[in-house]
Order: sequence, then C-alpha cells, then structure tokens
Amino acid sequence: MLDEKIRELIAIGASVSANCHSCVKYHTARAREMKIDEDEIRQAIDVGKMVRKGAAGQMDKLIEELS
Repeated sequence: MLDEKIRELIAIGASVSANCHSCVKYHTARAREMKIDEDEIRQAIDVGKMVRKGAAGQMDKLIEELS
C-alpha cells in the first residue's frame, strides 16, 4: 500500500497531465499542508508535464496523419 505522501505526489502529477487546474491547486496545497518537500512537489509537477507533453505530441502526430 502506498503511503499518503506518495499518493499525494502521484495526484499532483496526474492533475498536471490531465490539465485540471483546480486539481493541481488542491493537491499542491494539500502537499504543502502535509509538509512535503518543495523539491518533491516540483518533481511530481515535472513528471506530469512530461506525461502531458508526450500525450500532446502523440495527438499532434495523429492529427497530421489524418490531415
């Protein structure tokens, strides 16, 4: 079972990758309330951005193939 800290960091990354503004705000605030290190929060955000960028790149490629 994942501990609460890891679950919150995953939630941050997932929120970023899903482009959910309210989710990112909620989960980053919650992480700070939990005293999760700012560097760990930044790493979770960076992972979410990487996933989002990969998905967007694949969508762009599909659109080009269909055009």
